[in-house]
Amino acid sequence: MAVCYSCNKKKIIGHNVSHANNKTKRIILPNLQRVKIFTDKGVKRTYVCTRCLRSNKVVKAL
Repeated sequence: MAVCYSCNKKKIIGHNVSHANNKTKRIILPNLQRVKIFTDKGVKRTYVCTRCLRSNKVVKAL
């Protein structure tokens, strides 16, 4: 499973809860995009969440 390069965001396991309060397992996935970014060692293609892209925590390589 992919993990965000910047903030280490990954899948979370939770519950679907019905009106009858029945609980079943579900997986909550972050919005990860595979992009080229600038790192210390040069350009690298990694998974980054859209929150980090939007807040400019990583610099996108063109």
